[in-house]
Amino acid sequence: MLSEFWEFLTTEFLVTGDPLILGAQVSIGLASIAIIVGLTYFKKWKWLWKNWLTTVDHKKIGIMYILAAILMMFRGGVDALMMRFQLAMPNMEFLHADHYNAVFTTHGTIMILFMAMPFMFGLFNIVTPLQIGARDVAFPYLNALSFWLFFLGAMLFNVSFVIGGSPAAGWLSYPPLSGLQFSPGVGQNFYIWGIQISGIGSLATGINFLVTIIKMRAPGMTWMKMPMFTWSVFATNIIILFAFPILTVTLFLLFMDRFAGTHFFTLDLGGNPMMYINLIWMWGHPEVYIVVLPAFGIFSEVVATFSRKKLFGYKSMVFAMLIISVLSFFTWVHHFFTMGSGADVNAFFAITTMLIAIPTGVKVFNWLFTMYRGRIRFTLPMMWTIAFFPCFIIGGMTGVMLSVAPADFQFHNSYFLIAHFHQVLIGGVVFGYFAGMYYWWPKLFGFTLPDRWGHWAFWTWNIGFYLTFMPQYALGLMGMTRRLSTYGWDTGWMPLNLVSSVGAFLMGAGFLFQLLQIADGIRKHKENKVGADPWDARTLEWSIPSPVPEYNFAIVPTVDSVDQFWEDKQRRANQQAETPPAYEPIHMPKNTGIPIVMAVFFFIAGFGFVWGWSWMYIPGLIGVAACLVARSFQYDTDYYIPAEEVNRTETALRGSV
Repeated sequence: MLSEFWEFLTTEFLVTGDPLILGAQVSIGLASIAIIVGLTYFKKWKWLWKNWLTTVDHKKIGIMYILAAILMMFRGGVDALMMRFQLAMPNMEFLHADHYNAVFTTHGTIMILFMAMPFMFGLFNIVTPLQIGARDVAFPYLNALSFWLFFLGAMLFNVSFVIGGSPAAGWLSYPPLSGLQFSPGVGQNFYIWGIQISGIGSLATGINFLVTIIKMRAPGMTWMKMPMFTWSVFATNIIILFAFPILTVTLFLLFMDRFAGTHFFTLDLGGNPMMYINLIWMWGHPEVYIVVLPAFGIFSEVVATFSRKKLFGYKSMVFAMLIISVLSFFTWVHHFFTMGSGADVNAFFAITTMLIAIPTGVKVFNWLFTMYRGRIRFTLPMMWTIAFFPCFIIGGMTGVMLSVAPADFQFHNSYFLIAHFHQVLIGGVVFGYFAGMYYWWPKLFGFTLPDRWGHWAFWTWNIGFYLTFMPQYALGLMGMTRRLSTYGWDTGWMPLNLVSSVGAFLMGAGFLFQLLQIADGIRKHKENKVGADPWDARTLEWSIPSPVPEYNFAIVPTVDSVDQFWEDKQRRANQQAETPPAYEPIHMPKNTGIPIVMAVFFFIAGFGFVWGWSWMYIPGLIGVAACLVARSFQYDTDYYIPAEEVNRTETALRGSV
């Protein structure tokens, strides 16, 4: 019995035999021990549970999302560096083919679903309620549950690195490669259940923020007086609402193919792999706009603030964003023009894809016109915004090239596509989220990050970015296809691949400089302390203290302008008298441990489904149901902050400004 268990443990359960993975296992083990010892030694377990693990405060949940995103950026970045090291020279033997397949699968999945999405949700949580003058999101309990579902789903996916084996069928897991016949291990099950659990959290977040924006805007904030970032959140969540159910159903059908022997996506018994490819891209292409639209909102805020001008063409920006959100659902076929859909279908999707360039171009021109004759300040948020323009223009132009169906037959599955994809997603999404992180950092923590390491990070990221991806356009045109784990000397691809790999490591250095910047900023936080409005900004979040008190607004603001805070500042400059504040008790939600407990049960059920262990997934599902029942009988869910405490808090925070 023991010998059978040991054999299962060493041959099926744990991943063994690869020195790279063994090193990672040792690192994970040592880091986990260090965290447990540190929390125990400094007696922080209670603090951790009370202030973070059970919190329903949208700002703290936002911080946890961003911390998770940075952690996942490290994991996905290491995957990218391993791939670039493998491809730096011909006939490299650093990664064998199966390991390379697993690495590029986890890199793509993590960067899109477990890095970009939580970074985006973190900014939603931190900024949206503050911009609309709300004291919280519409459903604080659901917000906490959404985070923990995302986090435990991400952990379930990542645990495949050391338990059972990573998925290796690509980040979209096309069947039949992702079916049992060609992926018989549990890696694909980890993929399905990790994304499934975190996807439920993403859909709940989308619903939560739609309701928050519709129902909780400050008095006077009509639709056409909403800040542009909030508009981008609204447009994004509309896409989430319609796109993520498609992903949920698609992954469920794939799981049924693997778990119950159905044939939805195999050619046997009437199934069809093309149905999967259509469904996954009906989610997949809107997903690109899900992550990029919030970055457009960030650029709009940053450009207006640091140009010291009102955003040019506000209404056209709003309509452009909404048009993009609708058109994003009519472009998915351009991902497989070569699969024989026919000339008419290809032409339709080619045209709809090209049409998206029009509202996107409107936005770019509006940002440039906002900067025109502005008094531009080259702060870090503005530098990342300016760096976005050339990246995105190149990415957009190559996107139009790919949308031409006949030309796409040449570019399809080549490194040209890889270069375009990363140009848009790094230049548009990552640069945008960096701009947002630097922009709103002082609002969250009450201090700015030091510029020195930030400038090092900016330049190494940008130089590395162009060194990495410009050669890949040429490699694509020279015939190098994606998903290659090695190539020969006779191809002539070595010089460009070597330059591309050097660029990737420069980007990795940029990430390390950012970690240094954050560490240095925390160390010097007293020196870099700032007031409520360090950037001389325009929207409501800058009208309250930094860091923001638990209740956000002591007095709910009244809005009569898009740039309400800017107008208020102008009015105060003209010495118009203000009414002294009269504070009232503030209604707030109580912390609760049910969301994290329920997410743990989801994890247990998911792990059981991965291995097909009914003794594990049945108790897991029972635990989820028990949490739902417990929550329905939980009546003591809120409290009031007394007016005197609000007065004391405001006096202390504003007195320190």
